[in-house]
Amino acid sequence: MKKILIALATAGVGLSGALVAAPATASAQQAPDYTPPAPQWAQCAGLPAGIECASVEVPLDYGRPWGKKIKIAVSRKKATDTAHYQGAILFNPGGPGGSGLAYPAVMQTRLGAPLAAQYDLIGFDPRGVGSSEPALSCDPHFFDPVRPDYISSTWAEEAAWVKKMQGYSKACDATYGDLLKHMTTVDAAKDMDQIRKALGQQQISYVGYSYGTYLGATYATLFPGKVRRLVLDSIVNPERVWYDANLDQNHAFEDRAKAFFAWIAQYDGTYHLGTNPADVEKAYYASRAKLKATPAGGRVGPDELDDTYLAGGYLKSRWPLLANALAKYVAGDDSALQSAYATYGDNSGDDNGFAVYSAVECSDARWPRDWGTWHRDWWQSYRTAPFLTWGNAWYNAQCQSWPVRGHDDLRVNGKWIKDALFFQDTKDAATPYQGGVEMHKRFPTSRLVVMDGGGNHGLTGRGNACVDDIWKAYLTDGTLPASLPGPDVHCAPFPDPVPPAATLRSAPTADDDWVPGER
Repeated sequence: MKKILIALATAGVGLSGALVAAPATASAQQAPDYTPPAPQWAQCAGLPAGIECASVEVPLDYGRPWGKKIKIAVSRKKATDTAHYQGAILFNPGGPGGSGLAYPAVMQTRLGAPLAAQYDLIGFDPRGVGSSEPALSCDPHFFDPVRPDYISSTWAEEAAWVKKMQGYSKACDATYGDLLKHMTTVDAAKDMDQIRKALGQQQISYVGYSYGTYLGATYATLFPGKVRRLVLDSIVNPERVWYDANLDQNHAFEDRAKAFFAWIAQYDGTYHLGTNPADVEKAYYASRAKLKATPAGGRVGPDELDDTYLAGGYLKSRWPLLANALAKYVAGDDSALQSAYATYGDNSGDDNGFAVYSAVECSDARWPRDWGTWHRDWWQSYRTAPFLTWGNAWYNAQCQSWPVRGHDDLRVNGKWIKDALFFQDTKDAATPYQGGVEMHKRFPTSRLVVMDGGGNHGLTGRGNACVDDIWKAYLTDGTLPASLPGPDVHCAPFPDPVPPAATLRSAPTADDDWVPGER
């Protein structure tokens, strides 16, 4: 699945929202009693004034809590409205592999100053990520362009990709063998509870996006009595973790690609790529073939094109920039395409996010170990979903040979949670709609807010009044919409973008900078 939480308060502060007794099954999976040393806070380098950073020392192996320790990087923006103090609220942007240290600044804006002031806003880098220690990196040049075409035309080309992904697995094993055994979502959820302890909080609130929804749901399953308020936005299907979830993505992104091509066709007067969506699609794949023969700027080949245009499947506000780049390339100018790749597709020189993604997803659940199963399933997917299928396959194929065998040791269960609020777009490609439906079933007291047909990944804090009013009301005083059969609330989608009348923008808007769970 292609690629955002924390602050210090006095222990035992009374907060509204009753503690919920933890079931025996959850208690049995909790870490043995361990309390981390008090964090030492200091101004975060590179972040706005008033945001502090520290590290929380946690066990590498929760089966041996007094053994080797690792460090989780944590950031905070302390509450200033002490009269209405609501405790700590953690944020996770997704991934797995996304850094959350900047989120106290991000979420202060998204929540609005009055509400944000009531919480200690907490960000963190999950184990292995960014500023946490150790930070994983298996092959920093793995994504350097130009890579072999994702779409193999011969068995030898496919076998070469399999060998490439097996090499990545071996590189990770050689450097991080011991750590890789302890990189599951369950481990990350237990780290969150150590953060809670370090902050002196009886309970924490949580907002998670994309993969962060699965992390939050896992925490709620293991530590239901420690959850105050729970918001999950753009939701992973807990029934499909992780091999099947990636196959589901292929078809959801295909739908978004076709919506993008249809949108371009509506504005043929601007882009001149055809008035028929099929003609636009043909122009895209013709460009892909041309780039295979002659990469733009020596950097943008067919894979790099695919990675760049995948960004449009997360947010349709990106469509004008991407359409402009394609139109200019077809007209003979590849400069805009190179710029779009630098903005959205270039992951060269750093594989920390991919290394953590691999370590978590490959060990969270079982993956087929026989390449014949992959070959059958992904070629079958490709027949109806060519846009993403093989790029997605090679983003995950390291799991076929991962040194740690995946295991299914947790079933997400929210029946002990007092209340929760979920958001899901019906045309979300990264976390398809059924994930929100399934998670809603597993949390009987939750409310599901649906955006009908928007096609965006990440809904809260983007300026949709229907969504944001509900989100902020819940985080203000626990107010939830009425419970109804199926989704509890339907919100109208964000409108499709309109291309600028003259020169199209060449850089993303501020809103584009934040896409949960994007790889």
